[in-house]
Amino acid sequence: MSQQGYVAAPPYSQAQPGMGGYQGGFGPGTTQPLYGHYGGPPQAFNAPPTGMMKSTAAGLPPPPVSSHYSQNVHNGDHPQRYAAPPAASAAYGQPPQSSYNSMIPQAPPTAQQVTNQMSAMNLGNYAPRPMHPPTSTVPQQHFQAPPPPAMGQPQMPPSPQSPQMPPQMSPPQSPPASMPMAGPPMPGSPIAGQPMAGPPMAGPPMAGQQMAGPPMAGQQMAGPPMAGQQMAGPPMAGMGRPFPGPPPPGAGGFQQPAPGAAGPTGYPQQPGQFGGQHMAGPQPGMPGAFPSGPGAMAGPPQKKLDPDSIPSITQVIEDDKVKQGGQVFTTNIRGQVPPLVTTDFTVQDQGNASPRFIRCTTYSLPCTADLAKQCQVPLAAIIKPFANLPKNETSLYVVNHGETGPIRCNRCKAYMCPFMQFIDGGRRYQCGFCNCVNEVPVFYFQHLDHMGRRVDFYERPELSLGSYECLATLDYCKNNKAPNPPAYIFMIDVSYNNIKSGLVKLICDELKTLLEKLPREEGAESSAIKVGFVTYNKVLHFYNVKSALAQPQMMVVSDTAEMFVPLLDGFLVNYQDSKAVIYNLLDQIPDMFADTNESETVFAPVIQAGVEALKAAECSGKLFIFQSSMPTAEAPGKLKNRDDKKLINTDKEKTLFQPQKGVYEQLVKDCVASGCCVDLFLFPSQYVDLATMANVPCHTGGSVYKYNNFQVETDGEHFLRDLRKDIQKNIGFDAIMRVRTSTGFRATEFFGGIYMNNTTDIEMAAVDCDKAVTVEFKHDDALSEETGAMMQCALLYTTISGQRRLRIHNLSLNCSSQLLDLYKSCETDSLINFFAKSAYRAILNQPIKNVREILINQTAHMLACYRKNCASPSAASQLILPDAMKVFPVYMNSLMKTAPLVGNTELSTDDRAHQRLSVTAMGVEDTQLLLYPRLIPLHNMDVGSEALPAPVRCSEERLTDAGMFLLENGHSLFLWLGQACSPDLIQSIFNLPSLAHLQGNMAALPELDNPLSKKVQSIISGLLEKRPNSMKLQIVRQRDKPEILFRQFLVEDKGLYAGASYMDFLCYVHREIRQLLT
Repeated sequence: MSQQGYVAAPPYSQAQPGMGGYQGGFGPGTTQPLYGHYGGPPQAFNAPPTGMMKSTAAGLPPPPVSSHYSQNVHNGDHPQRYAAPPAASAAYGQPPQSSYNSMIPQAPPTAQQVTNQMSAMNLGNYAPRPMHPPTSTVPQQHFQAPPPPAMGQPQMPPSPQSPQMPPQMSPPQSPPASMPMAGPPMPGSPIAGQPMAGPPMAGPPMAGQQMAGPPMAGQQMAGPPMAGQQMAGPPMAGMGRPFPGPPPPGAGGFQQPAPGAAGPTGYPQQPGQFGGQHMAGPQPGMPGAFPSGPGAMAGPPQKKLDPDSIPSITQVIEDDKVKQGGQVFTTNIRGQVPPLVTTDFTVQDQGNASPRFIRCTTYSLPCTADLAKQCQVPLAAIIKPFANLPKNETSLYVVNHGETGPIRCNRCKAYMCPFMQFIDGGRRYQCGFCNCVNEVPVFYFQHLDHMGRRVDFYERPELSLGSYECLATLDYCKNNKAPNPPAYIFMIDVSYNNIKSGLVKLICDELKTLLEKLPREEGAESSAIKVGFVTYNKVLHFYNVKSALAQPQMMVVSDTAEMFVPLLDGFLVNYQDSKAVIYNLLDQIPDMFADTNESETVFAPVIQAGVEALKAAECSGKLFIFQSSMPTAEAPGKLKNRDDKKLINTDKEKTLFQPQKGVYEQLVKDCVASGCCVDLFLFPSQYVDLATMANVPCHTGGSVYKYNNFQVETDGEHFLRDLRKDIQKNIGFDAIMRVRTSTGFRATEFFGGIYMNNTTDIEMAAVDCDKAVTVEFKHDDALSEETGAMMQCALLYTTISGQRRLRIHNLSLNCSSQLLDLYKSCETDSLINFFAKSAYRAILNQPIKNVREILINQTAHMLACYRKNCASPSAASQLILPDAMKVFPVYMNSLMKTAPLVGNTELSTDDRAHQRLSVTAMGVEDTQLLLYPRLIPLHNMDVGSEALPAPVRCSEERLTDAGMFLLENGHSLFLWLGQACSPDLIQSIFNLPSLAHLQGNMAALPELDNPLSKKVQSIISGLLEKRPNSMKLQIVRQRDKPEILFRQFLVEDKGLYAGASYMDFLCYVHREIRQLLT
């Protein structure tokens, strides 16, 4: 069973050194490839016609040989950088001084030539090709599980149409001299049985025929560009110079190394999956690369590669909306791939959890650990146990089994679910996870019907639904005692900065209305949540707001080293009962501290006070801390400035992301043990060591919000939107989660806003509707295709009314011994969520450049494995991507350009740490949007239509001088105005005669009475409503200075600080894939 994935045609095929496995350039013959499965004597190849010899071979100095990669990378010379990237190799995408720079030959290719390499990448063709056995794809078998065939045996019976022998196999075979060898050598006809799919790509390029398309200008050979030419690393934005000057010397415009430009020296053979012994020895008679007929030399100038021909995320999203938008997704089929997160659909639970609760990186697990290792696709689930459900979907049913509590398997403790099989007339059931046979409790007995199902199957949610809730008994409560309703404590920094900026008054005014909207159970008249108030600078002030008092009372604790709560009764109260006293207090606080000059604050004691208060009240809860600066006052948890830009791009850079040890570590433990979640609102004007301050929030299921250089006029509304959302969120407290799996695989790694005391229990002081936990699975045995793989996520938590409950989510996946099934049922959005979280964790322990290298290697590896085992045979010059992963390189390139993974001294350390920590708890839809923002054209939309205008690709090429575009990524929101915007457009949106009249610091659009203004307002408010975080609208004009900020979100273009454009990255990954396949 073979499937053609997403295909890109040559001239990717143009000579990427080391890509096709052929020698690039002159100089010594190539060595055999690293992966020496086929061994055998070195081959002789016919020399190309003499007339073809490049003039550059003699008389030119060799280009500088880079210390990390040589320009003259031969097929086998490129060190296999997979298992352990050599520490020296430069990270992909660094600023100019990086070592990648040295890899650019003296005369780099012009942009036109890079383009030529990719032109004719006919990527539009995904028609499944005729079926060939999967092994026939690329003859070399170095990364296939079955052993390679006997030396020298072709993989398929050779037939005139498809000689499948690779050049390295013996017996020696001399292909005709005039033939390009961009794949298995071919005579003039296409691969057996393969229809010509239109001019490009109907098989590898034919002999003198120059890539099934007109010969290209700079192209000079039907084969890959010479060694020395193609960047050995992706081009960087930071490189600075547009490729200068006329094309370099040499027939096709590519400079070639002189004889003797050797490959990299001093690399030990890398062990690892593709190790194999290094076959030394030159290949006689092969002085040049890719011989080709003289016809390849001339030709009309090549058109610029059309970016529309490479896979587009906006197109993939649009196609999925057309295919599955507005439909009902029923969860009754095992291993069903759900619609994308960007598609609106309705879920009907029929035995598996909704994709809103659990999404997977693939819905078909490989049967064995070997297969998993071979493809390197991570097996993971992203679980959002508290996800919000749309109004048209039923909320979870609550099951009550009374005194006995939930029904569970005796051996593995899994909860009753649709995967349990009732037997023996209904008296016993077999567990779907561990296969243990259990007795059915007498009260739970029910007869079976003729199909072996219980008669009450549809009446019991736990038997028929993938997700349900169950009331927990006292055995599931702390100290076997029913919990109290949770409490919210508001802790306001009243130091000089916050008073002066007007923030304290803003918070106090807002709380008066916001406390009316505390979350409450469905049907309850008011919220059961208690509230308390603390203000602080160097000391802490607690307030007694008992309903019996006429005036609130303040108590001060100045000994911050031994924190205690000075009052029990009257600190945490019911808002409705004490409303008058609380109003009084909120009016007084801004005045009480109006004349303060205290600028120092404490921080750890504030959290400690909150924990102590919750302990004393015997309840769980949440602290809302509003802090403006680094805690520098003498007290536990005092911090000092450790922001050192000299550490950027060194092995010590990781220390900038590591929290300070000691007090804060202990606080995390205390908070989790007490069910105390911390939400931190930061208003810094300089470095605050966010990596440390955010440590407690990020391990207790809390959130960190950051407003740099806060000003009430421009940022006030933005902050209040965040506060309102945060307080009103659907949330559970004092939670503990366990993920159980059926035999054969288990959960091994966990990423999220969580704390883990052991290897299985995921503890969260609180879990809300936006927080997700990403769980990685590993095999511990073989899985069976018949039974599939099951997982159950059980979350024990306290509701906002103080009830202890279990929330159970079940999901069943397919298992397959065919890698093709795994690739077909992959989900790119989930994969990139996993990669983002694991990379962001990895930078705590290793240099960023190593992490980047591993990301590229794994990307190339996943795609090369597909190419090798699942795609139909085709020229090595073609880039073939699995349909379900065809936009994966866009996301991966975007991830590598995010602030945490870019070593640049201009980026704020706090901002980098903030992004690293906030991604840790994100769900799939949030990481998808963060890594590929939506760019929405507003200037030509239909004002009458309800629908949002279709987003366009995130690239400067999509902007128009007369256009107006909205860009959002869930955290930032920009309105971009082209400099040729029509005055009518400006008038109807801003009520100004022209763009020149626009002031820079508008925080919101004026509300005007015209259709366009109303439509734009409704689009923006719709987005703000939908996203977990508020976004501050920033208005930027084309070519104004602030536009730089906007441009870094155009993720298909070159990065602002470092990082390749999508097109260059795709070229680079393709080169790496070919390297792996040779």
